[in-house]
Amino acid sequence: MLGGINGSYNYYRDNTVLQGKQGLEPGQDLKEEDINADDTKDGHGKVPVPQDQYIKDSEEGKKPAGVYYLGKDENGKKKIFFNSPEKPAEECTGNTDGVDREIEKLKEKKEKLEKQIKEASGNEEKVKQLEMELAQVESELSQKNNDTYRRSHSSFTSKA
Repeated sequence: MLGGINGSYNYYRDNTVLQGKQGLEPGQDLKEEDINADDTKDGHGKVPVPQDQYIKDSEEGKKPAGVYYLGKDENGKKKIFFNSPEKPAEECTGNTDGVDREIEKLKEKKEKLEKQIKEASGNEEKVKQLEMELAQVESELSQKNNDTYRRSHSSFTSKA
């Protein structure tokens, strides 16, 4: 059985590992006797499980790609080092003037509508219409007059 688990399902068998040991090119088929001959390598009829290996870069002194790297401390012991970012911190300025103007306009509109309702107290139809407008303005004002709305609708500029 090639490229799978052997009959007892106990040991992993990788076809490419066996091919490499036999000197075969990728794509060439293994013969059953090649597989069976390799089964007794460790004397117990088991094929060792392939394991990953670390392959060191050929370029010495190459700067690590990541933020953390393995090196040696002053005593020669292995230590993990941290490369801190060297770019300068950006300064940002937030501006809420546009949001503040918008909220101020809504407050003025609310006051104007309240004044119009008091003046039109005799005309029920007009009072009803003004109260509907006032309710809409109050609803919009309650949605916009908070810190969350100010933060999300602010304009930010960065100083490089």
